[in-house]
Amino acid sequence: MPTPKKGPRLASSPAHERLMLANMATSLFANGRITTTLPKAKRLRPLAERLITFAKRGDLHSRRRVMRVIRNKSVVHTLFTEIAEQMEQREGGYTRIVKIAPRKGDSAPSAIIELVTEPVSPKQAVVKEAEAATKVAAAEAPAEAPVTEATEAAETTEAEKAE
Repeated sequence: MPTPKKGPRLASSPAHERLMLANMATSLFANGRITTTLPKAKRLRPLAERLITFAKRGDLHSRRRVMRVIRNKSVVHTLFTEIAEQMEQREGGYTRIVKIAPRKGDSAPSAIIELVTEPVSPKQAVVKEAEAATKVAAAEAPAEAPVTEATEAAETTEAEKAE
């Protein structure tokens, strides 16, 4: 078997890793949080966030693409109805990984991966709009400022010549 280009796999083969990540994603969407090892949580995060993005679209093609990974229809229904509705205002960052104490048996680094259920605070949205308005105003102001300074300088030189 050729060695993988991205580094070592979590399990013995790519097929087993895919199945393992699919099972973890199913458990994550069914329960809201799971406890696993840190490398598995880090590999699960992009998959889970991509599936939530598909669920936010909500069309039939997206549902079928999610069904390729998650085989449990009730979990897919929960993902498309409840979880996608919670994540509607969020533009990414749907999951959170929290490191916890090492596992007791083999001291493997453990982590909790969970769905972020807190609503996006409106304050952040207002701050982003204010920053965008400030950038627009700053872009327009320097263009106008040199013109006014140049005209003022021209007016002062004309006044000095007249005297």
